[in-house]
Amino acid sequence: MCLVSVIIPTFNRAVLLKRALKSVYKQTLSEYEVIVIDDGSTDDSAEMIQAEFPDVHYYYQSNSGVSSARNKGLDVAKGEWVAFLDSDDEWLPGKLEKQFSLLELSPEQKVCHTEEIWIRNGVRVNQMKKHRKTGGWIFPQCLPLCAMSPSSIVVHRSVFDDVGFFDVELPACEDYDLWLRITSKYPVLYIEEPQILKYGGHEDQLSQKYWGMDRYRIKALQKVIEGNMLNAENKQQAIAMLLKKSKIFQQGALKRGKIEDAQHYQQIIDFFK
Repeated sequence: MCLVSVIIPTFNRAVLLKRALKSVYKQTLSEYEVIVIDDGSTDDSAEMIQAEFPDVHYYYQSNSGVSSARNKGLDVAKGEWVAFLDSDDEWLPGKLEKQFSLLELSPEQKVCHTEEIWIRNGVRVNQMKKHRKTGGWIFPQCLPLCAMSPSSIVVHRSVFDDVGFFDVELPACEDYDLWLRITSKYPVLYIEEPQILKYGGHEDQLSQKYWGMDRYRIKALQKVIEGNMLNAENKQQAIAMLLKKSKIFQQGALKRGKIEDAQHYQQIIDFFK
């Protein structure tokens, strides 16, 4: 069994995918397998991989979304550990080695993420305070928005056996949903030195495709609250965040004259308050 399975979902990103793969093969840690799940690409991704990265385990599926692609990667992964890399992001060369060096010092830990460098439209930008990363029991920090980048995280396989895979019913914020489930049960290690380059600003990003991302966070919060997996403190915090987000959407729907939407969020508020 290899040490870590690197799972890369992709869709029509041959050029960016090549950059991502190059960053994996530059890793100073050599014990890994690379899995690319092609979610229905019509470009030359398959030909590029065959010609330039013949060691990659390549799987093609009809277009089913990033959650389905990552879940397919988890199904075929052979590693004791799993690392994800979005096809538009890039790892720095020591990323995996630094994470596993830290994990070796804390053998009871099963989750590790890192700081990241943000690149928007080719320019480095500073993260806002709300995006500040941290480690430990970070469930409260995961409630407002996604507090860990999929491209930065390394997770022990047993964690997925415990909390489940990505939710294919969520077209966006699927990582937010999974991090809620993970951080409600596991502390996380955090490397303060950036280990990934996270690129943004391109049109095919989910955050560009879907408006009102908190709609999906509300659904994720409902699910984790109703799933009876939270302790009393975490449940209280999750309900408070659900009510806050629902009230914002309810008020916005009223301003836009979306009465049915406003009633939907009012029902959520009435049920959980």
